[in-house]
Amino acid sequence: MIRAAITGVTSYVPKKVMTNFDLEKLVDTNDEWIVSRTGIRERHIAAEGEASSDMSVQAVEKLLKETGTKAEDIDAIIVATVTPDMLFPSTAALIQNKIGATKAWGYDLSGACSGFLFALKSGSSLVQTGHKKVIVVGVDTMSSILDYTDRNTCILFGDGAGAVLLEPTEDENYGIIDELLFVDGSGADALNMKAGGSRKPATHETVDAREHFIYQDGRSVFKRASMDMAQVSADILEKNGFTAEDVGIFIPHQANKRIIDVAARKAGFKDEQVLLNIDKYGNTTAATLPLGLDEVVREKRIKDGDLVLFAAFGAGYTWGSILLRYGPGKKG
Repeated sequence: MIRAAITGVTSYVPKKVMTNFDLEKLVDTNDEWIVSRTGIRERHIAAEGEASSDMSVQAVEKLLKETGTKAEDIDAIIVATVTPDMLFPSTAALIQNKIGATKAWGYDLSGACSGFLFALKSGSSLVQTGHKKVIVVGVDTMSSILDYTDRNTCILFGDGAGAVLLEPTEDENYGIIDELLFVDGSGADALNMKAGGSRKPATHETVDAREHFIYQDGRSVFKRASMDMAQVSADILEKNGFTAEDVGIFIPHQANKRIIDVAARKAGFKDEQVLLNIDKYGNTTAATLPLGLDEVVREKRIKDGDLVLFAAFGAGYTWGSILLRYGPGKKG
């Protein structure tokens, strides 16, 4: 059976750093309040004119260099984002042009904070049906849709991009083993951007009402996120005959340290098994998972053959988990 293996991972964050002390000057909040409730100390913010495709290209070009891959050998590019450069053309198309991937096709998908999982599953399916090299990007420029007068949301988010290369492997010990992915549209009112789509096109009224910024019912999202991330993580391990002890690293979506702590504890993980970097980046939405994977790889917290478990929860509601054995294995 052909599986898709992650054969490379890279990430990019903008140079500008916004600390909690910087936010104190913009909105009624303080460092102690933010850290105690979220675990966030700072986040990276895109420079003026720096968009999602720009951050993605930084990550992808590094990925090509590190894996020795030529741009013209890429078969497809899938981009998970809720902050595309524009509604159309796709960010994937912009990346394809900027890197010179002349033989690649691609598309964007919107899965919010679960977007990278959805894109990884999509890329895995392409590999299983004949594609040889697929790039999957998780990217968001959340600062572009933040209301810096709303202390409930502006403290949470940062900007960044991560990219992985998927290639086929016939080695049953490696690659993406399984996925559990879900969507529940009844949660749409709890986390959204109300205007800018076909239901509420941009008008003076929508701009004046500040409806082009992210809105979140924090209490509702916290309850569902901590419960569903824990349950889906436990379920995918049980389904595949593993326990939490078998996992080399658990990479949860970085939305809130308290959510991560609850989900990890309920799923049975020890602290040393859990990737936690929200203090440095905040919630980068679709970028949190590839950012996390890149970090543990570069810090040598995992090695070839280790089990890696991703879990995420986002707007929609969307949530899910992907289980993989890290490393290239034998290429098909």
